[in-house]
Amino acid sequence: MTSQTTLSAGEDEVVDALLALSRVFVGMAARSLASLDDDVTLQQFRTLVVLVAHGPQRVVDLAQELAVTSSTATRMCNRLVRKGLVAREERPEDRRAAWVILTARGRELVGEVMDHRREAIAALVADLDLTRPLAFAATLSALIEAAGGLPEPQWRQRWEHPPAAAMGRVGRAVAIPHYRGSARTP
Repeated sequence: MTSQTTLSAGEDEVVDALLALSRVFVGMAARSLASLDDDVTLQQFRTLVVLVAHGPQRVVDLAQELAVTSSTATRMCNRLVRKGLVAREERPEDRRAAWVILTARGRELVGEVMDHRREAIAALVADLDLTRPLAFAATLSALIEAAGGLPEPQWRQRWEHPPAAAMGRVGRAVAIPHYRGSARTP
């Protein structure tokens, strides 16, 4: 049984609204993945997103980030390697651990999915009557930061221009122009 956090009535309404919104977004994510030819699960896609945000990862670190066991992360990475979306790389300084890196194909798939999701979310926002859109965006950004996530411009920057260490020998740096992200330039 989980412990309950005590909230005001207004805060409880916010939690309920965000919970409902999270269900909507999971549905959008599933539909955006289903629209592609690649057979990628939500958890596999989450792995690709983590690799964009954090760069190459050891399987054990990836497992921790995804809150799964190391054996589950290993099996998932094996499937992603077979699909050509990630690659394994040995590092001369630590030959015991394999590093998982995103390939160009994996990076492109992330961009396609993000394009689909951005269009779906943009359509929702276009239907809203936001009186203070910047305040709303600031609130959402605070939630993202509290959850340890990256703001969209920062995430997009890592997607478009991965650090040299994130490129490895496989899937060298690629800038895929079709992922639009926000209208602002980085």
